[in-house]
Amino acid sequence: MLGQGNCLLRSSFLLCMLIGLLMHSVVSAEIPLGSKLSVVDNDYWVSSNGDFAIGFFNISDQPNQFSVGIRFNSKSIPYSQQTVVWVAGGYVTVGNESYFELTQEGELVLFDSLHEPFVWTTGTGNRSVASASLLDNGNLVLMDKEQHIIWQSFWTPSDTLLPGQSLFANEKLRAASAIKNSKSSYYSLHMNASGHLELHWESDVIYWTSENPSSASNLSAFLTTSGALELRDRKSKAVWSAFGQDHNDSVNYRYLRLDVDGNLRLYSWVESLGLWRSVWQAVENQCKVFATCGELGVCVFNASGSAECKCPFQVTAGNKCLVPFERDCASGTNMIAYKNTYLYAFYPPDNSVITSNLQHCEQLCLNDPHCTAATFSNDRTPQCSIKKTRYVTGYSDPSVSSISFAKRCSGPIAVNPSFTKSPPSEPPPPLCVPCLMGAATGTFFIIVILQLGIMFIYKRKNSTRQKATSGFTGTNSKGLIVLSFSEIKTLTGDFKNQIGPKVFKGLLPNNLPIALKDLNATLEERKFRSAVMKMGCIHHKNLVKLEGYCCEFDHRFLVYEYCKKGSLDKYIDDPALCKMLTWRKRVEICSNVAKAICYLHSGCREFISHGNLKCENVMLDENLVAKVSEFGFAIADGKATYCGFSAEKDIEDFGKVVLALLTGCRDHEHVELGGWAYKEWMEERAVNVIDRRMEGGYNSEELERVLRIAFWCLQMDERRRPSMGEVVRVIDGTLSVDPPPPPFASQRPLQVDDSEENVSEFEV
Repeated sequence: MLGQGNCLLRSSFLLCMLIGLLMHSVVSAEIPLGSKLSVVDNDYWVSSNGDFAIGFFNISDQPNQFSVGIRFNSKSIPYSQQTVVWVAGGYVTVGNESYFELTQEGELVLFDSLHEPFVWTTGTGNRSVASASLLDNGNLVLMDKEQHIIWQSFWTPSDTLLPGQSLFANEKLRAASAIKNSKSSYYSLHMNASGHLELHWESDVIYWTSENPSSASNLSAFLTTSGALELRDRKSKAVWSAFGQDHNDSVNYRYLRLDVDGNLRLYSWVESLGLWRSVWQAVENQCKVFATCGELGVCVFNASGSAECKCPFQVTAGNKCLVPFERDCASGTNMIAYKNTYLYAFYPPDNSVITSNLQHCEQLCLNDPHCTAATFSNDRTPQCSIKKTRYVTGYSDPSVSSISFAKRCSGPIAVNPSFTKSPPSEPPPPLCVPCLMGAATGTFFIIVILQLGIMFIYKRKNSTRQKATSGFTGTNSKGLIVLSFSEIKTLTGDFKNQIGPKVFKGLLPNNLPIALKDLNATLEERKFRSAVMKMGCIHHKNLVKLEGYCCEFDHRFLVYEYCKKGSLDKYIDDPALCKMLTWRKRVEICSNVAKAICYLHSGCREFISHGNLKCENVMLDENLVAKVSEFGFAIADGKATYCGFSAEKDIEDFGKVVLALLTGCRDHEHVELGGWAYKEWMEERAVNVIDRRMEGGYNSEELERVLRIAFWCLQMDERRRPSMGEVVRVIDGTLSVDPPPPPFASQRPLQVDDSEENVSEFEV
């Protein structure tokens, strides 16, 4: 009995402690009237789960400029990474003796010690507010006695949306200013009345719009806890979605932010790395964000694939990049040409566009006294865009087909030395005939010696040049490495390290690993070099970069960047490696490959077909990000051709890659894999299509989308196949797709057999 009594007492004590702790958590989450935060005390209010806190912080470099806002507060996030997700009053700042108070009248007020009595308020002084609370999702709310919400921070977002937060019609996010101590930014995200999300520069320029149905209206944007940005109708049904790379993965913290550079990004907290990672962005090419470089020049991509600003014009004393044209040019004007460059005016953002050819476009600007720059582009329609301001920016990339011109003053005319007077000369001395003959003979011998010397130097230089061709890592005008066949053998250790069909690993003298592909096919040297030059200008994050080539006698090699994880087929075939291909990773690979092929078809200056898309040509980097290799060249009967196939052929091959990735089955010549998969899908057994070796779950909606688009890609009638642009949008969930007809409808009817033997033939 005594033991039982002790147990009862101990249990009661523990129960009391638990109740006390729970009551303390509730009390600490509730903020009573009269509560105050101050800069001096550096105190803050915390949510009951400890994930969020509100208090003062220094948002600028000025020591006495503070704002009050909500930030992440979890102990698993270092202080330097505890991102601010809401700021009271936008980006107003106050002095170092200011305070933030929930008044007895139920109003949140930010008092400034330096200026007015207060600089921001919720305006809820006479609305029966009884208390405030910072909720576990980061929402600061004011409530009455019945716990009805009178006001909440989710209604007045600054630059960030948190999971569970909506953006309604006529509301907007405004990015923080890139200019220190500035309270405003040029960039904003709008939810317009017609149901579209729009990214704006100032108020007039719209440079990104969500692709939701035009018939939808009264929508709201919503960030889900699973990592998707959705547009929802009145019934909370999603009509458009954008998914992060880790959608549905186990992630503790996420947020959507309109960044300083004008791009809208979705971030996830990566515990293993201790940092925030961008898993989606609205504008994939940062250089396409309007005025991303502003007064700093033109946007270009560096070797690491990051956007940076370079000035092709004139840098002023204020470190501004302006068109070098002044209105008063006494010496006249001329035009500077910039290839692969698109320019536009941003202050003010107006460009007059007319139909014109290249020469006429240049001449129009040259003849117009107000024109500062012009851009000629020919995207189906030849157009000339005239700019009449020195504030011009843009982007430059080898894939851009536009040509731009900037006007400048011609250089001043040099002083003619013949205009200066010289003192009168004395009469010339009488001619000396023997002297002239001697001079002529000497001149003749000097000329002969000079000619012999020039011939010797030329021969030696030519010999040196020939020797230089066998020196490592010579580069051509495109920056491609040009190698001889002997260098190829040296770099590959005489072809000892084979990593794929006619693919060998090599190592450059700077220890940079490379992959060398032996085309093992004949192709005229001129055509091969021309094709390689075009391929060297292609840059996309999902395409393996071409580093160089070898074109010597009958040897044709391509030198690619080395992808550490190898080709996709190894991961599908290997029972151990295939477990690394989770459902999320397989969908990402499908999306990456689709974007690469889409770029080849429509993102380059001219159409490029892959011609040989298969799992062996899909490479994986150290993060298992897919990169497509060996594009451009198609080989048949021992002969290589450049872009020798159609877009429809690539689309069909893509459908085969998708089915191989989903099912884990490859090269089943005796089996109609597509027909079997279609039968399983039609009979609502789509789950049978998924590779049985795959670990973890799958997303049924994504499976439906990916299977549907794969079946459309495999249609026997090429006219029914979608474009790769449509494929990308379907896989990413931004475009709906109808149920497809049988892929092989024009072939013999599929023999349907419901026996277990027929099903097990496809199980791996």
